[in-house]
Amino acid sequence: MTNPETKQELNKEFNEIKYILTSTMRSRLILTMFESPKELKELRTALNKPSATILHGLKELENKNLIRKFQKEYHLTSNGFLLATNMVKLIENWHSINNDTKFWNSHELEDIPDELLKNMFLLKDAEYIHSTTSDLSNAFNRYVKLICESSELKIILPIYSENHLKHIIELLEKNTLKKLELILSSDILNSIRTNELFEKSLLENEKVKIIPIEKNLKLFLTYSKDFMSLTLFFKDGHYDDSQILIGKTEDACKWALKLINYYEE
Repeated sequence: MTNPETKQELNKEFNEIKYILTSTMRSRLILTMFESPKELKELRTALNKPSATILHGLKELENKNLIRKFQKEYHLTSNGFLLATNMVKLIENWHSINNDTKFWNSHELEDIPDELLKNMFLLKDAEYIHSTTSDLSNAFNRYVKLICESSELKIILPIYSENHLKHIIELLEKNTLKKLELILSSDILNSIRTNELFEKSLLENEKVKIIPIEKNLKLFLTYSKDFMSLTLFFKDGHYDDSQILIGKTEDACKWALKLINYYEE
C-alpha cells in the first residue's frame, strides 16, 4: 500500500499538474520553453498573445518555481523541466491510445506492467492492422512476413498454435532464423512435448532457448532488432488473431524489449 507520506507527495504533484493543465496559457508557456529558453518577444510570436497576457502567465509560473528569468530569457527550472517532460509523455500517450483506440479498448491489458502502460507513447508510430471479411488472415500474414525477414527473435507465446509453430520451425530449418527465445507457460511447454516434431525442432534445437513461466499470459509479443508486434486477448479471455500492432521504430522496439525483459526476469 502507498504510505501517507507518498500519498501526500502524489497529491501535491497531481495538484501542480492540474494547475498547469487547467490553463491553456500556462500549458503552452511550459511546452514552449521546454523546446528552448525564450525571450518575451519570442513567446509573444509563438503564442500569438499580447505581452500583458504572457507576463501574467509567466508570473504565475515563477511563483510556482517552475520558471526563472535569466537576463532577457525565460528558462524552466528543474521542477519545470520535470513537469514539462511528464506533460509531453501524457500528450504522446494520449495520442498513441487515440490512434489505436479499437485495439486498446477491446483487449485485456492486465499482463502489461504499469511502467510500460505509462510509456505507451513509445508506440505512437506503430501500425494497427486488422483482418477483414474479405481477408481473414491479413493480420497473421503480415506477422509471418515480418518473422521471415528476421534472423533473431524473442517471443512471448501465450497460445499453443500449430500454425505459428510450423512457420517458426520452417525458418529454423532453413537457417534464416538463427536464434530464437520462447517465453511460454508450463501448459504450452507440455503441449509442445506431446508433438514429436515440435519437441525435436524446438526443445532439442541448440538455436532455441526456452524460458518457461507459471503464468498463462494474455499477450503475444514478438521482438526483433527491426520490429515488434503485439496481439492480445479479448476481455472474455479468448485470443484475438484478427488485430495486430506492428512497430518498426527504435522506440517501439525498446518498449517491446522491456516487456520481454520483464518476463525473462
